[in-house]
Amino acid sequence: MKKIMLWITDKFAPKMNKVVENPWVAAVAGSMMKGLPFILAGSLISFYNVFRSYVSALPDLGKVADFSFGFISIFLAFLVANQCMEKKKLSRYTIVAGLISIAVFVMFSMPEFNEQGEIILTFNRMGATGMLVAMLVGLFTGCIFNLYSKLHILENNVTIPDFVTEWINNLIPILCILLISTTIVFTIQFDIFDFILSLFSPLQNFGQTLPGFVLICLIPAVLYTLGVSNWLFYAASLPIFMAGIQGNIEAVAAGKEAVNIVTSETVFTAALITMGGMGATLPLNVMMMFSKAKKLKVMGRICIGPSIFNINEPLVFGAPIAFNPIMMVPFWLTSIAGPVIIWFSMRLDLLNIPYRMIQIGQIPAPFSSVMITEDMRAVIVYIILFAVYYIIWLPFFKVYEVQCLNEGE
Repeated sequence: MKKIMLWITDKFAPKMNKVVENPWVAAVAGSMMKGLPFILAGSLISFYNVFRSYVSALPDLGKVADFSFGFISIFLAFLVANQCMEKKKLSRYTIVAGLISIAVFVMFSMPEFNEQGEIILTFNRMGATGMLVAMLVGLFTGCIFNLYSKLHILENNVTIPDFVTEWINNLIPILCILLISTTIVFTIQFDIFDFILSLFSPLQNFGQTLPGFVLICLIPAVLYTLGVSNWLFYAASLPIFMAGIQGNIEAVAAGKEAVNIVTSETVFTAALITMGGMGATLPLNVMMMFSKAKKLKVMGRICIGPSIFNINEPLVFGAPIAFNPIMMVPFWLTSIAGPVIIWFSMRLDLLNIPYRMIQIGQIPAPFSSVMITEDMRAVIVYIILFAVYYIIWLPFFKVYEVQCLNEGE
């Protein structure tokens, strides 16, 4: 393991750090950290809803999530553009760039206007579904302001008052951004949300194969480490999941065997692939609880409750894993190893394939694993997978722990 740790420390991490330190990448990473309180608010409500599903007398706090994490894309549209200006040392544009970025994001969400003059927005595009679009809009806005700043228009002009110069230097990039955006949205009628979904649509042709299964688990994991919620990809994977479980239900009802492995029940409800949440972060959370680094120990103990119920936003953005070059890779590797092991376990009849529709991902494993597969062998698979995930996480965690200790010194 020492050789692996040395390779991570001496070869891999420095190269990845160069990527993460790029001002545009750093702007997105900084935006995610500043938006973390809103993400955590949504996660806490998800955690609360686990108990509410068993105690119906508890009040519904869904609106708290709707008006925090439910608006995360709007917040990110502002923050990404704002942080781009900060990282490019263009502080005079930070607020204006953020505000126009919000306007452009709302425009790209394809609003409708009725005869009463009301604007109609698709609410889910304001939340996790729109995070990638919000980031792209923020980067686009930042890019235009950055390019304009290189023109040095009206700089050092003593004949024009400073406030007029500031107005002009804000107005020109704003008009450029709006002209480009209105052309794309209203003239060309280009829906970027539908376009992004279309990029993933080929998966539906081979979703019930091993490569399809791996990609369905890996792609959202990669997006997650880049700060994009897996809800964006879920719209592409849902048809595969629904067709798969429906086929299994019908097969068992007809006296045949369930054959479709790629279902929401296998990926989420069983909590074998998503042990502790996407990326199988439960073993990592356990390591963090006993870490020598105070930061990791505290975060591990804070996050263990949600992790048991497979909610890991606090861990992903708090440790952090997102935009952390050392911790991103094991997150991806576990998202490959889990599906491969589950695929062969079910294909070789070492574990039953789920055939009941129970789409709840917040039941702790291995209880959920046994419940959905109706197979006690799920406990053995759980133990094996926990060990595999632990081994994958260990060398990367150790390197990151040393890094945290050095920073503390």
